Amino acid sequence: MQQDRVHVRLLIIAGVAFLWMGAVFGRLTYLQLYRHSEYLSRALRQQQRTFEITPERGAIYDRNGQPLAMSIPVDSAFAVPSEIADENLAARLLSGVVNKPQEEIEARFESSRSFAWIARKLPPEKADAIRKLNLKGIYLQKENQRFYPKRDLAAHVLGFVDVDEKGLVGIERELDSRIRGKSERIVVMADAKQRWFDGGEAQGERGASVVLTLDEKIQYIVERELSAAMAKTRAAAGTAIVMNPNTGEILAMANWPKFNPNKAGDAPSENWMNRAVSAIYEPGSTFKLITLAGAFDQEITRPSEVFDCENGAVYISGHRIRDHKPFGLLSVADILAKSSDVGAIKIALRLGAPKFYDYIRAFGFGSLTGVELPYESRGRLARLEDWKPISVGSISMGQEVGVTPLQLITAVSAIANGGLLYRPHVVSQLRRGEKVLPEEGPLVAAEPKRVVRPETAATLRQLMEGVVLHGTGPSAHLDGWTSAGKTGTAQKIDPATGRYSPTQFIASFTGFTPINNPAVTILVSLDSPVGLHEGGEVAAPVFKRIAEQVLAYLDVPRDVPLNPKLIETAYLKRAQEDRSALEDSSAVDFSGQPDPPPAASQLTNVVGREKVASLKPVLTVAVDQGGDIEVPDFSGKTMRDVADIVLRLGLEPVLVGSNLATAQSPAAGAKVRRGAKITVQFGTPLEKKSKTRPGIRN
Repeated sequence: MQQDRVHVRLLIIAGVAFLWMGAVFGRLTYLQLYRHSEYLSRALRQQQRTFEITPERGAIYDRNGQPLAMSIPVDSAFAVPSEIADENLAARLLSGVVNKPQEEIEARFESSRSFAWIARKLPPEKADAIRKLNLKGIYLQKENQRFYPKRDLAAHVLGFVDVDEKGLVGIERELDSRIRGKSERIVVMADAKQRWFDGGEAQGERGASVVLTLDEKIQYIVERELSAAMAKTRAAAGTAIVMNPNTGEILAMANWPKFNPNKAGDAPSENWMNRAVSAIYEPGSTFKLITLAGAFDQEITRPSEVFDCENGAVYISGHRIRDHKPFGLLSVADILAKSSDVGAIKIALRLGAPKFYDYIRAFGFGSLTGVELPYESRGRLARLEDWKPISVGSISMGQEVGVTPLQLITAVSAIANGGLLYRPHVVSQLRRGEKVLPEEGPLVAAEPKRVVRPETAATLRQLMEGVVLHGTGPSAHLDGWTSAGKTGTAQKIDPATGRYSPTQFIASFTGFTPINNPAVTILVSLDSPVGLHEGGEVAAPVFKRIAEQVLAYLDVPRDVPLNPKLIETAYLKRAQEDRSALEDSSAVDFSGQPDPPPAASQLTNVVGREKVASLKPVLTVAVDQGGDIEVPDFSGKTMRDVADIVLRLGLEPVLVGSNLATAQSPAAGAKVRRGAKITVQFGTPLEKKSKTRPGIRN
């Protein structure tokens, strides 16, 4: 009997246990099969927080692969306020490190109990200071920060980004969707006691890298000469552009004032403006090229035809227009060389408003060029039906029309290359790793458009050479190469009166070199220079200095025989200028960052002049002997190879002549200090020497 009771009790207990286990398994089955998604999402909301960090942007390179913009990892600080024991103390300590008010940090703590940014993209020393505080609930997370190793070099082309790595100006803005890549997410996890820790990262896809048409060495030359010109003329602003007229590639684009994209916020926002593509100005006499292009193309005049410039004054629709000088009879060639407004007006009147307007539009004025840069301006060109009776005369001499520097150099490049208008471009290609990405949108290459006949372009090139040889631009005469161009001195509108200012001018020079096979087109524009203000006086010399250095760097063969006395005088003058030229004083704090490559910042003026066969009589240089850098043997090397080797060694090249290296000072094997000048002679050794001046060509 007793045993039966035990069995019954066991059966009851087993039944209850079975029912309990069945209920538990049934509940678990229900939760796993029917409520799994709901409870999982609730758990994730309680246990983790996900936030985006800035994606890694693709790098930006110059045409030779030199980095101009890159992304580097830096620390950002965030807080989990629910973990902080004393928020007041934590805010006070952090305030002294990140230089933010304590109240602002406390407000961030209150805004969210699970996550709050304290400071983004900290310098290494501040990140280390936060680590040393060892505050509970305060964490550091790696983010990507944009870094410009060449500082302000090509800043207006590159642009810069905001704290979230979004492009704001320049290429960074124009190609932001391609460079930026996909976002990266950080997951922060919590345990059962609500202690937070890093739960890992979900890496996004890196953005595409950009290869520009810019050459950092040419860019440095242009910026250096523009800076020197700004200091000398005290102009309010300036622009200089170098373009390959045969392709539309922009080799350099410089503007003043400048800014450092690493610290863009330290400069006034007006300094960010890329004046080369956005600034509109009346071109003045440089626009006479378009007037003559239409007239020659329509065969309504010829270079030798003579016009009566009426002693410097002409009447149009009751308006008297005066010339800058009282000219009488001038040929068309001299009208351009001497920049006669009256002569240009008479030619434009013969051409007629409709055809004149068509040529202006054909050369791209009044339209976007299509360059891959933001905020480009169309310029200003009234519709033909809105032209006034005086408009033909005004526009023929560069008034009543607004252009951008890029529009003007593009039009002059069409004259240089034989009449083809290329779309100017600053982007060569997009890459992801070794793969070249397909061209899309504005990156698609456009076929050039013929705007004038080759014969017309050839005639204009000849007349533009006359501007340099015996016209208003003798300061643009190069040592060793032919050159052609046009000066411009345009009065600015006085905002107070609405009339042309008698004291404010835009001085410019636009030209190309060499004449028969142009390698570069160069534009220089100076806004409101103080004192001398004519384009031939202040802009043409800058053209000369840029052109001679760029042509020598590109190894462009000379097409003009040289005078030995001129060579020696020019060389000594250049050596003196090199010692006193304006140097870039901008700086950025590189503590904890990679050292910027030295190539651009160490580039010395390349002296493109053929000189004596022996370096001893004239090329005497001060060498810092006793250093640890051994000078290589440059014999037989090209100018580009020598420049690259010298710059990589941390030395300063002084390159004289062209072709292959024939002599050098100091000699190969000498030991010099970092920064020493290395003078290298290029050319062919002389077979004969002058009896009166040994080593000098007759």
